[in-house]
Amino acid sequence: MGRGGIGAAVAIETADSTRAFVKDVKRIIIKVGTAVVTGQNGRLAMGRLGSLCEQVKQLNFQGYEVILVTSGAVGVGRQRLQYRKLIHSSFADLQNPQMDFDGKACAAVGQSGLMAIYDTLFSQLDVTSSQILVTDRDFKDPSFGDQLRETVFSLLDLKVIPLFNENDAISTRRQHEDPSGIFWDNDSLAALLAAELNADLLIMLSDVEGLYSGPPSDPQSKIIHTYVNEKHGKLISFGEKSLVGRGGMQAKVVAAANAASKGVPVVIASGFATDSIIKVLKGEKIGTLFHNEANLWECSKEATAREMAVAARDCSRRLQKLSSEERKKILLDIADALEANEDAIRSENEADVEAAQAAGYEKSLVARMTLKEGKITNLARSIRAIADMEDPISHTLKRTEVAKDLVFEKAYCPLGVLLIIFESRPDALVQIASLAIRSGNGLLLKGGKEAMRSNTILHKVITGAIPDTVGKKLIGLVTSKDEIPDLLALDDVIDLVIPRGSKNLVSQIKATTKIPVLGHSDGICHVYIDKSADMDMAKRIVLDAKVDYPAACNAMETLLVHKDLNKSEGLDDLLVELEKEGVVIYGGPIAHDKLKVPKVDSFRHEYSSMACTLEFVDDVQSAIDHINRYGSAHTDCIITTDEKVAEAFLQQVDSAAVFHNASTRFCDGTRFGLGAEVGISTGRIHARGPVGVDGLLTTRCILRGSGQVVNGDKGVVYTHRDLPLQRGK
Repeated sequence: MGRGGIGAAVAIETADSTRAFVKDVKRIIIKVGTAVVTGQNGRLAMGRLGSLCEQVKQLNFQGYEVILVTSGAVGVGRQRLQYRKLIHSSFADLQNPQMDFDGKACAAVGQSGLMAIYDTLFSQLDVTSSQILVTDRDFKDPSFGDQLRETVFSLLDLKVIPLFNENDAISTRRQHEDPSGIFWDNDSLAALLAAELNADLLIMLSDVEGLYSGPPSDPQSKIIHTYVNEKHGKLISFGEKSLVGRGGMQAKVVAAANAASKGVPVVIASGFATDSIIKVLKGEKIGTLFHNEANLWECSKEATAREMAVAARDCSRRLQKLSSEERKKILLDIADALEANEDAIRSENEADVEAAQAAGYEKSLVARMTLKEGKITNLARSIRAIADMEDPISHTLKRTEVAKDLVFEKAYCPLGVLLIIFESRPDALVQIASLAIRSGNGLLLKGGKEAMRSNTILHKVITGAIPDTVGKKLIGLVTSKDEIPDLLALDDVIDLVIPRGSKNLVSQIKATTKIPVLGHSDGICHVYIDKSADMDMAKRIVLDAKVDYPAACNAMETLLVHKDLNKSEGLDDLLVELEKEGVVIYGGPIAHDKLKVPKVDSFRHEYSSMACTLEFVDDVQSAIDHINRYGSAHTDCIITTDEKVAEAFLQQVDSAAVFHNASTRFCDGTRFGLGAEVGISTGRIHARGPVGVDGLLTTRCILRGSGQVVNGDKGVVYTHRDLPLQRGK
């Protein structure tokens, strides 16, 4: 029986098909290690324990049956005994402190304290917990299993959380490292209980994100999302075990493999994250999965993703070797190929549109994915414009004489490999591909499934025009969403991710990758009408900013108006025109008499694309403050005839694009003369605003010398003199 309350909310790009089984999970065992429940000082990590209990409470409320296996008693006991010995020590004792304690004594003292903390935390959440202590010899009794199940199942029926721990105070084990017996630490205990109690899933929380191919501190180590013994068993090198716990990652792997072999899937995940358990139950690809059918699954997905990225990088390096004219010819050939195959492209696109309409997609999405008549011609024209641009590769930005016959140069160079994830718009594929080729970058593309046929034929036409000397794999088309998590993990071969789509898409990608992400936020754009504005001009600009393409990220969301214009004839006419166009206007704190809808807070715009918020402000500074506080740093505009007011607005509004007396709809790569754009960035690192060829480049340093050495800077006379950009001048 599945628990739809969590599983139904799976994020499309982070869910993984190999974890679809979680929708049927009901009974979960969560093992919490010592490294998770204690901090570096040995004391309990109350923040992490609180987060754990919050997640358990949520699962309990959703109908899951949750069992905890928790470590920490020895650590709590050691802290208490150290404190007692300290306060009873003489001055001589303090000079030579002896703080070694018997582990069994620590466990006996700490167990009650550990349980008291869990009981307090759970009580605050209206959850009841219970304690069950076991030893190795308990499981040697043939009748113990039946008694154990009877007790635990009764507690679960009552919505009580059973908390298991090994009773270390009376353990028969001679030393912590003794691996003999039925179980030998809480990892192996959790695996044993998973089988004994018929669990559907075992989650083992660790101090790292999962199992890595080597020590997590090694930059070359990569996380293993699905463990296959035949593939990974002999390749993994383990780092040092935890200083506070008994086992370490090696013990977890042994226990997880044991549980998986008995039919209980296991996920090793980070216990330091605040929502790891919830994410696992959403089917997200986090941590390391152990499953008894993993060896039967397709194990080449990660290799395929890596192979695509590596191939794109290799092809990009061959592309960079070409002359500017040769790269230009590739673009011109692509433009010709698109026009020559227009009928086939339109046919595939029409099939996508019909399927999307039949599936009930929103009209705005269908409109974005439609390649209307003349669109292919416009795309070809855009590609030719990009081809005619000055070659950006190796363009010298600065030349400096460092010392005699020692010259430093800073020049443009490609970023490397780009991963573009976009929704619904197949024309974006063409624009991005042409910009990548002009800038010398390799490219991986993942479009929405609703435009799959359109994307496939466009990709085929474009790569067909790329010569074999470069390679068709310069531009890879990702066809399955299952490959996205693998690609997002390749921070060593993919250099930049650019999401083009909804706010949720951008947020999901930023949360699931270490690769730099270039994307925009909500797209909450403002137009401010100052008291000196020409109202005829204001009407034209506001109507265009809102109505020209309401679904665009650069369309107006909030209209700010100087308070002196409240109830003025010019503003009344503007509001009437907006309403005629079907725009729904929501009133801000100072409502206008003509508004017949409730006032709302406009700091987060959550209405349809045909809605906007009207706010009145005291002056231009109030407008600036409002935008900087509530905007999304995308595109904002002022309408005024006062140049001083305009300059204050342009200089102080902290957005990627700031306009004076012009519609926000001009914020577009093609309209700015970039030829095309890969997206609009609202970030502050690297490119900002519409991103064209320049935004897909970085710089490198070149030093040309004649045998110079540093040698402690002896004999080097630094001149640091600017030189002409062209050598020989």
